[in-house]
Amino acid sequence: MIPPDNRIPATIITGFLGSGKTTLLNQILTAHHGKRIAVIENEFGEVDIDGSLVAAQTAGAEDIMMLNNGCLCCTVRGDLVRMIGELVNKKKDKFDHIVIETTGLANPAPIIQTFYAEDVVFNDVKLDGVVTLVDAKHAKLHLDEVKPKGIVNEAVQQIAYADRIIVNKIDLVNEPEVSSLVERIRGINRMASLKRAEYGKVDLDYVLGIGGFDLERIESAVSEESHEDHAEHEHEHDHDHHHHDHHHHDHGHDHHGHDHTHDPGVSSVSIVCEGEMDLEKADMFLGNLLLERSDDIYRMKGLLSVSGMPQRFVFQGVHDIFQGSPERMWEPNEVRINKIVFIGRNLNREELEKGFKDCLLKK
Repeated sequence: MIPPDNRIPATIITGFLGSGKTTLLNQILTAHHGKRIAVIENEFGEVDIDGSLVAAQTAGAEDIMMLNNGCLCCTVRGDLVRMIGELVNKKKDKFDHIVIETTGLANPAPIIQTFYAEDVVFNDVKLDGVVTLVDAKHAKLHLDEVKPKGIVNEAVQQIAYADRIIVNKIDLVNEPEVSSLVERIRGINRMASLKRAEYGKVDLDYVLGIGGFDLERIESAVSEESHEDHAEHEHEHDHDHHHHDHHHHDHGHDHHGHDHTHDPGVSSVSIVCEGEMDLEKADMFLGNLLLERSDDIYRMKGLLSVSGMPQRFVFQGVHDIFQGSPERMWEPNEVRINKIVFIGRNLNREELEKGFKDCLLKK
């Protein structure tokens, strides 16, 4: 089984200007929700902390404000790693969760990688999830934006990395437009849970404590059904999970510069097959894939039935960062199944399916 993980969870909130990030952050910083959250704002953030909401201020390299509702707020003006380190060192007993606001144009990948590549962060803080807000009225404009060669379409990236997607401001567009947008989002990311919202009103339990990077919750992420508006059920399992072996294979790639045209070529591929995997072959297949294509594999999650292993093997990766662990035992009458989901750029379904199924033991 996967051992418990008592590190502090952190959530990345991303979305273009006007997508509703400010409304969500204001809710976190002002509502009496009973949660102790430390919010790290980016220096160009739109949230203006009203003086009447500030209970106390800590002077230091970065100002940390204690708010009346028990939350903390600070602005990062440079090194996010240093800011997280300072929060943990000075105020660890004052909060149970960190929320990081990105700039509107940010690609979440470098921030995600910080949680695995930087020991000062990894030792105390675990990544809980990436939440992306999408402005239903203007999203098509952002997604359609043609970028020059070597420049990423940030709106597509933000959707691709998400564990939770909130399609906000649906009151400003008609139902066919919303459905068309949701279908387009699903084409990019089938793994994320999606919710429609008005005025940025979302239950905080939908965005916090989601375990988007928890190996024990991988099965729901790799289920064949893309799930919309059903995330509430996931919170019946109040897990605080695990610390795993993590591997960071740095192959000297620049993960962030891609050529996106009108159709950026970012999509999801999910593969399901029965049978038992040859672990050596599966390891070689995934290892070679990450070696050759780590730039293009934004995220992947999987569940394997490994020959000779009584437990299910679960794994996930972000670019060249890969972590995996044996999980619970297979039930005696359970169908031993293998599932993998890739989200990335220029994915060839036939090629991936052949490579994955070639790892099955021949009967």
